[in-house]
Amino acid sequence: MAKKRKRKRRSGGAEMPNAPNPPAEKLELQVAEPATPDFDKLSHNLALLVGEGSKALAALVEPADIGRSTSGLADAVVDAVKSFGRVAEYWLADPQRTVEAQTAISSDFLSLWAHTLRRLSGEADEPVVPYDPSDKRFAAPQWRESPIFDFLRQAHAISTQWAENLVARAETADPHTRQKAQFYLRQISSALSPSNFVGTNPELLHETLKSSGENLVRGASLLTEDIRAGHGTLRIRQSDSSKFELGVNVAATPGKVIYRNELMELIQYAPATGKVYKRPLLVIPPWINKYYILDLNPEKSFVRFAVEAGLTVFLISWVNPDERHRGKDFEAYLNEAVFTALDVIDKATGEERVNALGYCVGGTLLSIALALMARRKDKRIASATFFTTQTDFSDAGDLKVFIDEEQIAAVEKSMEKNGYLEGSKMAAVFNMLRPNDLIWSFVVNNYMRGQNPLPFDLLTWNSDSTRMAAANHSFYLRNCYLENRLAKGEMVIAGEKLDLSEVKVPVYSLATREDHIAPARSVFASMQLFGGEVRFVLAGSGHIAGVINPASKPKYQYWTGPWWARTFEEWLSAATEHKGSWWPDWLDWITQHSSDKVSAREPGGGKFAPLCDAPGEYVRVKS
Repeated sequence: MAKKRKRKRRSGGAEMPNAPNPPAEKLELQVAEPATPDFDKLSHNLALLVGEGSKALAALVEPADIGRSTSGLADAVVDAVKSFGRVAEYWLADPQRTVEAQTAISSDFLSLWAHTLRRLSGEADEPVVPYDPSDKRFAAPQWRESPIFDFLRQAHAISTQWAENLVARAETADPHTRQKAQFYLRQISSALSPSNFVGTNPELLHETLKSSGENLVRGASLLTEDIRAGHGTLRIRQSDSSKFELGVNVAATPGKVIYRNELMELIQYAPATGKVYKRPLLVIPPWINKYYILDLNPEKSFVRFAVEAGLTVFLISWVNPDERHRGKDFEAYLNEAVFTALDVIDKATGEERVNALGYCVGGTLLSIALALMARRKDKRIASATFFTTQTDFSDAGDLKVFIDEEQIAAVEKSMEKNGYLEGSKMAAVFNMLRPNDLIWSFVVNNYMRGQNPLPFDLLTWNSDSTRMAAANHSFYLRNCYLENRLAKGEMVIAGEKLDLSEVKVPVYSLATREDHIAPARSVFASMQLFGGEVRFVLAGSGHIAGVINPASKPKYQYWTGPWWARTFEEWLSAATEHKGSWWPDWLDWITQHSSDKVSAREPGGGKFAPLCDAPGEYVRVKS
């Protein structure tokens, strides 16, 4: 009987549950019989594959031929090499450390070879790296039942864990360089997973042989289409977007655009109740992606939920900037959007004071507006709700990888020609934060299986990218992420130095537990900068799914806790977990700050003639 061994994964420390191995004598019976291709058809399909590959290559190089800018991949490669070089310096500078690094990986691979040999000889043996049921890449039983594919899975995990350990222990690398090295390593390890290649993925291999290569021909055709759609940059389709139409089954809550200027359309939603709360709600979404994440469909629509609860909802729909907007800076976004919207709401409803809600960077804009209004004694905003909003960027999550003087200067240079940052570049950044889920799973499905992705409204929204106006984007990157001026009390807008402690309005702040863009710890620290009462709530899941967790069909829980806690960890240890959606909790809070009820208001209030139906025109502009 082979000796049983238990191993802990280097990356976690907690032992993963071992997946039981099938008895050795039954191993062959449980592995699918290899498919036999039609060799004539396979030859024909290989010829077609070469032709489709040529089309894809032509689509890739065409932008360079006509002088159009490409993805900037070379800059990223240079930055990655520099980051890895700093880590390598630490391990190669001392011979003892070099031997330590070599020994760490060689001992694990020797154990893996011994394990694989025992399995090939028919013995049952526990893996060196236990199977992780949460890793969907290796869900197929062949990854465990076949000693060869099990070896590939474990070899990839051992190599990844070894490299991650070297980066984490490189003491001479500064924290930012180490963070960048970890990020680039995650991209490389995700790309080199054996699940991404036909020859090393048992499911892809079986499917390719069974279809005589037809899957690869279909995939190459889809690849060409996606490169052309990205004008020379691969724009991976994540959803069958043809199944969704703005104003029909997404962004479909009834309303009217009652005002439009160069930066925004202001939507007022039609009432769904005979009486409404007196104080209106102004929603400020992020200008990164489009507003309809808050109005995905009737079941998932936060906007519809608020309207049906009796709130008069106004929402800013941002312009998708082009060269005309290059000079629109943060101050313009304040004056021409937030403050203008307050003026319009006052005229349309007769209500000078409103409740305001900001999501992500829309919340950061709202925070800056509140600080400026506090300095000016402007009390038109009576309460503020923040979704996954940061005002202190000292611990700002994975996006900090892209923030240093050199990288920001490169972004500013790329915006000089057209006056904006291409939407595809921002989309690529966010996809790289979750490469397995948002990049490689679709590469395998689309280009190797040759299958169109299924229709999914959230991923259709995720792919509907927006451009960034040069002046505004530069201000945001430098003043918030790089220099953290708002948290330090050093940000100057319209000649006023801003201090968030002067903001005394009641605040409802939502963070999400698995957020990599606005980490819960960072959101908690951000809200401590305000000078008034704050209700801090933590939702399950991440930056999007944690927010879009409808009350009718909740998928995640939420936590409430005491505001006296000094740190997020202290708050969490004292927090109370609640089942279901946080939406009703927010509704109870917001209605307490909404005054009495009045008769329902129609869009425009007779003061503004509706310009068009919601969702308006700006949201339809493609990048």
